[in-house]
Amino acid sequence: MLEHDTIYILAIESSCDDTSAAVLMNDKVLSNVVATQAIHEEYGGVVPELASRAHQQNIVPVVHQAIAKANIDKKQLSAIAFTRGPGLMGSLLVGTSFAKSLALGLQIPLIEVNHMKAHILAHFIEDETMIPPSFPFLALTISGGHTQIVQVNDFFDMKIIGQTLDDAVGEAFDKSAKILGLPYPGGPLIDKYAATGDPHKFEFTIPNVKDLDFSFSGLKTNILYFIQRQTKENPDFIKNNLADICASIQYTIITILMRKLKKAVKLTGIKEIAIGGGVSANSGIRNALIEAQTKYQWKTYIPKFEYCTDNAAMIGIVGYQKYKNEKFSQQDVTAKARYVIS
Repeated sequence: MLEHDTIYILAIESSCDDTSAAVLMNDKVLSNVVATQAIHEEYGGVVPELASRAHQQNIVPVVHQAIAKANIDKKQLSAIAFTRGPGLMGSLLVGTSFAKSLALGLQIPLIEVNHMKAHILAHFIEDETMIPPSFPFLALTISGGHTQIVQVNDFFDMKIIGQTLDDAVGEAFDKSAKILGLPYPGGPLIDKYAATGDPHKFEFTIPNVKDLDFSFSGLKTNILYFIQRQTKENPDFIKNNLADICASIQYTIITILMRKLKKAVKLTGIKEIAIGGGVSANSGIRNALIEAQTKYQWKTYIPKFEYCTDNAAMIGIVGYQKYKNEKFSQQDVTAKARYVIS
């Protein structure tokens, strides 16, 4: 294991539509810059070709800004960490190519990072408001593309014990929002309207899926048919009941997630639960986990909002752990659109 007083990691994240760069000094974040791409809003979802073009425009200024904000010289960098996958291939290629070139130019190590592992290990960023979980713990990773329950034994030993068979939870939120005529991204809007609604006003399907796996396609279809029936009878149904519909959808999704978590705790005996991924910013899910501490005597860990959505700081914390253990990548490393936790 390499031990140095001060390790500076430049981290790059480009898996989807956010270009992000961060600088970490050991496990402390010195800068975490994110450039979002507003262009996708008019299309109702991320357009891969447009995303990769925007990454090409954003990556140099974002990296420059991250290094400047960290108040260090690039020659002080110990290594470059980057998202290898999973994600959109075109977007990943931009970050991967840039990271390889910069590491080669500076003659420092290159470190590949699994994006989903980074969401899990974001809890280990040094922050006075965050206490990291103890190993082993269960991680619920919830995002636009993933829904997984992962048993985390240590930084480099993780095992998926449950995952979605079709749509991810983020897709369930966004597609439900689209059915309701809400703009993209619709998940945060469902959360917003749900705050003033009755979660028990309308009942939606909770799929019966074996073991610890998830399915959200049936729920999405159930919501679509329900809205079609109701609007046929009353064209103003959505407008008159928006808060209650959103609250009922959110309640159903949270119920699905919590039931599987309870089952996972029972099967593994592990009562330390951490969440990660973009959907972990949802207030209803966060509140359900906070309540579970008292209700089920769990220890729950919820990341700060800035570490929920895609960001480079979480890539950097994995890079730091890998650097200490000399887990470096070679220059022939390639991006992987599908990159499973193992």
